[in-house]
Amino acid sequence: MTEISTLGYALLGMLAREPLSGYDLAQRLDLPVGQFWHARHSQIYPELKRLSRARLLTHEKVAQHDRPDKKVYALTDRARERLREWATAPVEAAGKRDELLLKVYSMWLADPEAAARLIRAHEAQHEAQLRAYRAHEANLHAHHAAQLRDPRSPWFATWATLKRGLGYEAEYVAWCRWLAESLESATSR
Repeated sequence: MTEISTLGYALLGMLAREPLSGYDLAQRLDLPVGQFWHARHSQIYPELKRLSRARLLTHEKVAQHDRPDKKVYALTDRARERLREWATAPVEAAGKRDELLLKVYSMWLADPEAAARLIRAHEAQHEAQLRAYRAHEANLHAHHAAQLRDPRSPWFATWATLKRGLGYEAEYVAWCRWLAESLESATSR
């Protein structure tokens, strides 16, 4: 049996929803999948080739004006079955590597003003991500409200992962705000 990488499963999961081109897959690796899985765009096409050689994907060439033909990929029944099995296989807990937290652990040695600036920058990044997720949430509710309650719907699965991203970003923003305020109050003493 062909070994499928985690990226391969990510691509299969997107293709299980609808046939897509490599370009479309790359866009979806930004949102909605980007909130919980990252891959470089340069990794996508070699992985599609591996999955195709393993007869897990088929493709259709689609003519484009002013560009080369594009390939639109679709799952085979075998790929859908492999994805179904993989979706409920045990998984290890996520790794615990966060350089910012490592810095915070030693931040008591740093200049509080400089440390607060670092934390405020992270707060702004996470606030921006939270706004993007909230916009995606509004779009999901506007276009797929009924399917969001059906665990057999791909929109329910999208909603489930988005809810985790929303919670993570909201908590991170709150933590950054608390930490920055604590550091800033130390500079005013």
